[in-house]
Amino acid sequence: MTTVTSYTPEEVATILKISRFTVYEMIKRGDLTAYRIGRKMRIEAPDLEAYIKKSKGQFPSQQHSQPAAITPPASQEALIICGQDIILDILTRHLEKEMPQIRFLRNYIGSIDGLLALYRGAANVVTTHLWDSDTDTYNVPYVRRLLPGHKTLIINLVYRIEGFYVAKGNPKNIAAWQDLARQDVRFVNRERGSGARVLVDEQLRIQHIDHAEVNGYNHEEASHLAVASCVARGDADVGVGIEKAALQVSAIDFIPLKKERYDLVIRKEDAERPQFKAMLSILQSQAFRNEIAGMGGYDLSQTGKIMAET
Repeated sequence: MTTVTSYTPEEVATILKISRFTVYEMIKRGDLTAYRIGRKMRIEAPDLEAYIKKSKGQFPSQQHSQPAAITPPASQEALIICGQDIILDILTRHLEKEMPQIRFLRNYIGSIDGLLALYRGAANVVTTHLWDSDTDTYNVPYVRRLLPGHKTLIINLVYRIEGFYVAKGNPKNIAAWQDLARQDVRFVNRERGSGARVLVDEQLRIQHIDHAEVNGYNHEEASHLAVASCVARGDADVGVGIEKAALQVSAIDFIPLKKERYDLVIRKEDAERPQFKAMLSILQSQAFRNEIAGMGGYDLSQTGKIMAET
């Protein structure tokens, strides 16, 4: 087997002459491809080279058509899990403990990019929280559209509350989607393809609000926590994200808007493989539920339940 050189974020920081915190932000944004082996984050040399070439304007062929995805292909020897919630790190740790002979890799990409990675065979397990306004349902319509002809299982991970992050005391009295169009309100958005971004865009469409009317629509952050932090430090008046992140940032208030279903999606043909059986067993275990429940901000009433087949 060909050996590929890989680097830690600290080594990449030294090579690029930037801080390691900047490297982690690049990974979160999807600018730099990375994966986990255990608790260690690694960046492979070809991915670092591709990033450097892209920064210089030398785009590798067909790069524009690929979503942010980790280099190792999905295989029998590895299980690639896509998604950004910390729950997935905990799930990965449980899997590593139960099956130490298997590589469990993490890729921090949003819902749409994750589904596309599953479609292309670049991922095994992806998370999604995509609201469809036509049916007022989560995930199933998007799975059917983005994985045509592929049989899948949609398994609930948790339910979460999406809402507005606002400054402490809500000084601008922001309470509804229509408030995003007010001239005195500065908005901070999520990146394209994320579930929160889809929710925002769907709600703006329903309210007949043009993107150009939203002050800050093009101001993007790559995570719920980054959006909450942006509001906390006064760089924006409102952002959209999950309640869990609001619990981690003391200088903001949270205005609940919608209960969302946060699901795992796998190919149905994979369901009988040992890695996937172990994953479902962990999701349904009391130990896993207790650990997540202790964190707060999640509804585990349907965790591990198959919600749909496509």
